[in-house]
Amino acid sequence: MTNRIAVFGGTIVLTVLALATDGRADTISYADAVSLLANDCGSDIRKYCKGLNLGGGRIQTCLEQNEGKVSPACTVTLANVITSISQRQSAQSSFATICKHDIAQYCKSVKGEGNVLSCLNKATRVNEGQCGQAIIDAGWR
Repeated sequence: MTNRIAVFGGTIVLTVLALATDGRADTISYADAVSLLANDCGSDIRKYCKGLNLGGGRIQTCLEQNEGKVSPACTVTLANVITSISQRQSAQSSFATICKHDIAQYCKSVKGEGNVLSCLNKATRVNEGQCGQAIIDAGWR
């Protein structure tokens, strides 16, 4: 009996974890981007970009200027991070336009962008469309 409960409990935990990861953002956060770059490009940054501060695209520019010298892993990670962050920024800036119809349909009387976003996240029909994908890409779900 105890084994059955343990197996049942383990199955529930795995199901919850699978559902939780299924709804994760397709884009990465700035913090995750920095972590990925530190892991895959840390030695290249120390070697070719020593003394440069993060921000303003200085590290990106430095790595791109030294493209032939940096490791292949760093090159791939940098390209993926740039693509993902661009996708996130685009989704955040175009969210209101993409979700205009869904906002009018499901959250018409809701005021304030945070409240509208919360309303859209509760409207399950939004999950399947472009608005739902924009919310995921923006990193808000």
